[in-house]
Amino acid sequence: MTGRPIGILGTGSEVPGTELGNAELAARFGVTTDWIEHKTRIRTRRHAADGQKPSDLALTAARRALEAAGLPADRVDFLIVTTTTGDSPMPPVSCRVQAALGAHRAACFDLNIGCSGFVHGLAVARALLSARPQGHALVIGADAWSRFTDPLDRSTAVLLADAAGAAVLGTVQEPYGILDCDLIGHGDQADLLVIEAGGSALPASHESVDARQHYLRMNGRGVSEFVLGQVPPSVKELLGRTGVQPDRIDHFVPHQANGVLLATLAQETGLHRAQVHTTLERFGNSGAASLPVTLDHAARAGRLHTGDLVLLCGFGGGMAVGTSLVRWHAEGPS
Repeated sequence: MTGRPIGILGTGSEVPGTELGNAELAARFGVTTDWIEHKTRIRTRRHAADGQKPSDLALTAARRALEAAGLPADRVDFLIVTTTTGDSPMPPVSCRVQAALGAHRAACFDLNIGCSGFVHGLAVARALLSARPQGHALVIGADAWSRFTDPLDRSTAVLLADAAGAAVLGTVQEPYGILDCDLIGHGDQADLLVIEAGGSALPASHESVDARQHYLRMNGRGVSEFVLGQVPPSVKELLGRTGVQPDRIDHFVPHQANGVLLATLAQETGLHRAQVHTTLERFGNSGAASLPVTLDHAARAGRLHTGDLVLLCGFGGGMAVGTSLVRWHAEGPS
């Protein structure tokens, strides 16, 4: 990248108020609450209320991020929403958010690359802003997975949740900002996470609904093997390009997939010194939203300081991995 560095100027998030605790799920599936927490580290998760859409969650997160950055909505040049569970096939969620936010000058589009979407969005926004150094981008991860979770499927019902998280990007002073990103797709393993019906290949019908084909299906073991096999090489590649040793990373903010998996992943990537930030205990796995929600909570708690090295890592549906290294800048826009 050339020109002035691009960094995160402010963050925001929104989680719904409706909680689904382990006791209800334990009774549904004939297991104990301790079993669920032992397997996932999740104690409760949040579900959107009836009528509450991903665009609603995204809008609140976006407003909080803009407030944190001290930026009015009409100065947003690019508005990117990363989601797999949009309000509807058309229009894009980003267009709904743009209209409600009043970001009338912004180009807006959605990215659909699952739980790595937020990091992909950061990389795209960084590239766009490199050609417009006075511009700003708003990147939002928003998902409502409760709408696509089979209530009879224990493997997904105990994990998935709803939320939105956002970040405002713009120029920052040297040596801060996004140092590099590593993005890679593994489409040969796409069937590890799939919703079969609802698209043009298999449009909605009575038969598809009866067959429960509009719900997410997950190969849990295959996903875990994918993450442990593909994320460490991505981290190694990124750190190698930036010349940063793993023991220099101060903070690790991963996609909130599963608490047991995250603990193993931190060890496998050599991030022994880094503080691993998690929110899944309270909010569950909210897809593309889980990473920016966790980043926002860490920032607002004052845990991220100017100069800290923050490693962001998303992984999941596609299958895909997105990793980004940020030298944190907590002083606002330059």
